[in-house]
Amino acid sequence: MKTSFNPIVLTIRLVFFAFAVSASAVAQTPAETAGKKGPAVQTAESQAALTPASALEKLKKGNARFVEKNMRSRDWVAKVSATAGGQYPFAAILACMDSRAPLEIIFDQGIGDVFGIRIAGNIVNEDELGSMEYATKVVGVKVLVVLGHTSCGAVKGAIDDAKLGNLTGLLAKIRPAVAASGPGSSKDEAYVTKVAQANVSQAMKDIREKSPTIKEQLDAGTIGLVGAIYDVSTGKVTFLPD
Repeated sequence: MKTSFNPIVLTIRLVFFAFAVSASAVAQTPAETAGKKGPAVQTAESQAALTPASALEKLKKGNARFVEKNMRSRDWVAKVSATAGGQYPFAAILACMDSRAPLEIIFDQGIGDVFGIRIAGNIVNEDELGSMEYATKVVGVKVLVVLGHTSCGAVKGAIDDAKLGNLTGLLAKIRPAVAASGPGSSKDEAYVTKVAQANVSQAMKDIREKSPTIKEQLDAGTIGLVGAIYDVSTGKVTFLPD
């Protein structure tokens, strides 16, 4: 018996099949998807595989993505649970507390990727040194970054030799960078940036000289130490020459 071809029935069947496939995909929950492939987070293995140079390169590429508006999409809630059992960051960043320079965002990093050590003027004292010693010697961080920024209020305060309670002592730690930069005004943004760069260099010098633990690792080449300046008007991080 010859079977007649019915285009209407075929169309209905195709539409029903497409709907069923689509419904199946929608029914898949985020938890089921994550179960197949968990969120990418730093592990002991991925941390150990990095060198100081490759760790620095991750930060450079992350900032480039931020500036180019090409940041990675992340499931932050999934990363919270994925990192609950431990942390294996690859970098520790000593930065100013300025609210315009959120570290994980400007370097396009996720939860568990970097240590953030923040204080006005990114100055160095025993507390910051202890934090960096823990980050490198205990946790296994591969690179330390001292990050200053343009239009820094702490730097401007140091230039003006401002006095205000406990802030006076903090600003005094930036004064050597002011002296090293020659005369200038806090109203001159180019001069403020010059002092900020000198302050980063001073912080790096302090780290080497005041922490034998870190100096030993630097001399052995197991960690790196770099300075950088974040431009609050462009989002770009410029790494300073050694």
